[in-house]
Amino acid sequence: MSTSGPGPGPGAVPARSYGRGPDQLRPMAIEAGFVRTATGSALISIGETRVICTASVQDSVPRWLSGSGRGWVTAEYGMLPASTGERKQRDVSRGRPDGRTVEIQRLIGRSLRGVVDFASLGERTVYVDCDVLQADGGTRCASITGGMVALQLAFARLMAEGALSALPLTSTVAAVSCGIVGGVPLLDLDYKEDSTAEVDANVVMTGDGGLVEVQATAERTPLSRAHLDDLLALAAGGILELRALQDAAVAGAAPG
Repeated sequence: MSTSGPGPGPGAVPARSYGRGPDQLRPMAIEAGFVRTATGSALISIGETRVICTASVQDSVPRWLSGSGRGWVTAEYGMLPASTGERKQRDVSRGRPDGRTVEIQRLIGRSLRGVVDFASLGERTVYVDCDVLQADGGTRCASITGGMVALQLAFARLMAEGALSALPLTSTVAAVSCGIVGGVPLLDLDYKEDSTAEVDANVVMTGDGGLVEVQATAERTPLSRAHLDDLLALAAGGILELRALQDAAVAGAAPG
C-alpha cells in the first residue's frame, strides 16, 4: 500500500498490509496432510508467507539416548531458492547451513520439544522439516506453528496404527512475531514492517499460555518494560487465534 505526503508521525498507526489494525494477524490458513508421504504434514500460510512442515518418524534415537526408553524431536529449516524473490543459494551448494538457518532450526526444535512427553514417545526420533516456499516475514513463527500441527498428526497416526497407546504431548505450542514500528506496538510483522522496526520480537507460547521462548531485539532504541508488556499482550491474543487454527486443522485431518 502506498501513500503520498509525509509518513505517520510518532505514535500514529502505520498503514498495514490487508488493512489490519495493530492487534490483527494477517490472513492465515493451515492445510493438514499436505504431503501424503510424510507421517504428518501441514502447509501453513500467514499472509504471503508459506511454509511446508513435515514430521517423519524413525524407530531409533541418537546414540546418547540409546537404552533410555526416551524419544527425541529435532527440526530442520530451509528456504527454497526463490522464496524471497532474489534467488537464495541452497545450503547444500555452500556445503553447510548459514548461521541464521542453524539458529532458527534450533528454535523450532526447542519449542516443539517443550511440549513432548519423551517417555511416552519411546525410543523414536521425530524429524520436523520446515521448508519455506515464500517468505514475507515471520517464517520461524510459521514453522513452529505449522510444525506443531505436523507433529500432532504424526503422533495421531502412530496411535491409529497401534504404535503408541497415548498421545505423547503435554500441551501444544504456537508462535507469532510482534514489534514496534514508528513507536506503535504491532502484531504479526510482515517483511516491510520487520525491516523498519525499532524493536522486533518472536514469542513462543504453549496452549495454556505459558511462555516457551521470547526473542526480542531493539534495533535503534532500548525496549522499555511497558513496551515489552504491550508486545507480550499482543502476542498472547494472536496465539489464541493460531491455536484455534491449529485445533481446526488437526480435527479436520484423519490419520493415515
